[in-house]
Amino acid sequence: MESTSPVVKIISKCTVTPSTPSTLGHLKLSVSDLPMLSCHYIQKGLLFPDPPIPIERFLSLLKSSLSLTLSHFPALAGNLSTDPTSGVISISCSDSGAHFIHANADSLSLSDILSDARPLFALDGAVSHDGHRLPISAFQVTVLSDGLFVAASVNHAVTDGTSFWNFFNSWSEITRAVSAGGAASVRIFHFSREAVQELKSIANDPHDDDDDRSISAEIMGKSGNDTWQTQKSVISSFQSLSALLWRGVTRARRLSRERETTFRMAVNCRARVEPKVSPNYFGNAIQSIPTVASVGSLLEKRGHRWAAEQLRRSVAAHDNEKVVRGVRDFEKDPKCFPLGNPDGTGVTMGSSPWFPMYDNDFGWGRPLAVRSGRANKFDGKISAFPGRDVIGSVDLEVCLSPETMARLEMDEEFMHYVSQG
Repeated sequence: MESTSPVVKIISKCTVTPSTPSTLGHLKLSVSDLPMLSCHYIQKGLLFPDPPIPIERFLSLLKSSLSLTLSHFPALAGNLSTDPTSGVISISCSDSGAHFIHANADSLSLSDILSDARPLFALDGAVSHDGHRLPISAFQVTVLSDGLFVAASVNHAVTDGTSFWNFFNSWSEITRAVSAGGAASVRIFHFSREAVQELKSIANDPHDDDDDRSISAEIMGKSGNDTWQTQKSVISSFQSLSALLWRGVTRARRLSRERETTFRMAVNCRARVEPKVSPNYFGNAIQSIPTVASVGSLLEKRGHRWAAEQLRRSVAAHDNEKVVRGVRDFEKDPKCFPLGNPDGTGVTMGSSPWFPMYDNDFGWGRPLAVRSGRANKFDGKISAFPGRDVIGSVDLEVCLSPETMARLEMDEEFMHYVSQG
């Protein structure tokens, strides 16, 4: 299931196995893993300039370092299996290996990929349950006219975003050591550190009366889910930015004021449970937190601060008791996550600007950009990335219907905070 785009030519395919055999056997999927079986594979990739060594040598280096890295992450070199008697689904750490694909797209440049990286991912269209017959991970290196794209597709029932980037960072670190020795419109909106801090300041202003003039007055006058350990009474910068997006998208959809709209964000539960789980725990340790409001309350009766406060309350309230309740509810009534936005009112935030995406240095510098594939995209799906050059800046990958996207791009309140160019 490698890319089938006519502009992408597959040069070679192989299977990379761990350098050291695994002794783990079978790992039972947790209650955080099982709902992900209906989700597409995570697709994230890094855009780089040309490496300072010949491409064949570079590919050999990547395969060698990947083999070493898989020894530390044996789940990514296995398959899913279901016990026919109990129905228990497990990761079989069988060392069957990860797919590694070398592709060429010399008609595409770095600037082309900034607009659309979707053809450059392996296992495109696969959902996590397909891990019974497909590898749990696959990697595709595509050579462009003026650079290359290193893409990873990893089973979402095996890893969440934190674990995914932990693996990616480890791979790049090991590479340096070895070397030394759709239907919807998708756009990236960049928010500078200053814009994010301004939003946070507005959201935390105790004198804001929360009416519908809260941000409009700021505009006229001037014309991450942060970690859970931060002060819970303070609205975080990411919650402030999420509130701006929630209001902007809801306005652009032109929903009736009586409708309800839901903003969902995934939270890392590692530090929320008692006893706490190690930050290095590998697997899914996330739960989805919904925040619900009527369109009228979100846009007419209330302002930016009120919306951000609702998000803050939802995140702050998700403590050990809520996590355990979610686990017990799942055990009573197991359900996979439904993909999509069937009633057209939801916004779903994925990924995080706190993930160390730009820490991946394979030996010739940091990546130029981070982009996603087509997986898990639908109207209302948002992915948050850290800005590349300034700590505290944020890139939001926004997926909306073409009509809604066009109206969002004309929204004065939203676009006031978007960096141009």
